[in-house]
Order: sequence, then structure tokens, then C-alpha cells
Amino acid sequence: MSKLKKLNIVNYISENETTFNIELTYEIFGKPIGEAPIVLVNHALTGNSRITGLGGWWSSIIGNDKLIDTADFTVIAFNFPGNGYDGFLIRNYEDLILRDIAKIFIIGLKKLNINKLFAVIGGSIGGGLVWEMAAISPDLAENYIPIASDWKSSDWLLANTRLQKQISIYLVKNIRGFLFKADKKPELLKETRSLLREIFNDDIRKLEEVLGKDYSKWVQ
Repeated sequence: MSKLKKLNIVNYISENETTFNIELTYEIFGKPIGEAPIVLVNHALTGNSRITGLGGWWSSIIGNDKLIDTADFTVIAFNFPGNGYDGFLIRNYEDLILRDIAKIFIIGLKKLNINKLFAVIGGSIGGGLVWEMAAISPDLAENYIPIASDWKSSDWLLANTRLQKQISIYLVKNIRGFLFKADKKPELLKETRSLLREIFNDDIRKLEEVLGKDYSKWVQ
């Protein structure tokens, strides 16, 4: 089983000129570095560096005799800094954007003395990271494989992200009231209803179709 390894990246300056000391953790599967072509796997939002084996979130395609065969490749997966899988958290996470993560991963590869990859592959936000890495360093890999992703975030995605953050902040501040006092719930809906209207084009029926519930009495 692969063990979690760590690289320290000191005084990294982000795109908005914030300085970070990054603990970049990673796991290696398959062949040791230097003995086989290297595949870098970028995990999705809810994933981590555990990409195969027990609990591996991409075990269906990575492993012995799988699509990405660990008998033939060195497979590396970094954790997004601050994702918490390794116990490392970043409170001012909004000072890092996906381009920063791409740069940090490239720095990590250099620290491992890796100058060439056979492929970079990732899904969802991991796929977006593939796009960023290709833009920054187009000669780093022979193959860039983004899955279920785009090179930019849509307005709809940004709006949903903002909505989720707004709800999360509300719950953190009012968790007891939200759980034990029913009259607190309409406050949350009141605060978010305008954003909901924007996301769903003022058509509550779309929300009902997605969630299977009648929310018209709450979003008025």
C-alpha cells in the first residue's frame, strides 16, 4: 500500500500576491519513479491522493490490469493543498485559485526531479486543473486528458458555488438554531432566494424538477 509523502514548498506567492508555506502531500502507485512512464492523476473535489487500492476513488481504472496499469506506469497523485486528507488546512483558501494549484503541482514535480510526464489526467475540478497545467507548461506531458470539465468556470457553476458557501456560513453560525428551531429555516431561504432565482432563471419549477419537492411557498 502506498504511503502518504510530503514536500514543503516555502514562500509560494499566489496569483493575488499572498505568501503561503505549502505542505504538498502525495502518493505513488505502481513502478518507482525513473523506472516507467509517469501518469499524474488530479483528483476531483471530493477525492484525494488515494486513487487506487483499498478506498481508492479511481480503483476501477487504475491498478493491475486496469486502464492505467500500475504494472506498466508510475502513477502519482498530489492532494490539493488544504483539502484536509493529510490534516493540512488553509483558512484563507480563497487566496488560491486553480492556476496556483497547477503551479504548485508543477513545483512538486520539479522537486521530485520529474521533467516529463506520459500523461496528466483528471476529472471535474481535477480536469480543470489539467487545462491549467497544459496552459502553463504545454511541454510537460505527452498527453493532457481532462474529463467532464472545461477550461473555465461557467456563470452557473460560480453562482452555485457562491450559494453553497452562503449556506455553509449560515449553518456554521446558526447550526443549533437551524437544527432545533424550525423558524430559523425560512431565514436561510430568505437570504438565498434571490440567488436561487438567478440560478434557475426565476422559474421555481426547475428547482422542483431537480429536487423533487415543492419549494414555491419558500421562495416567493
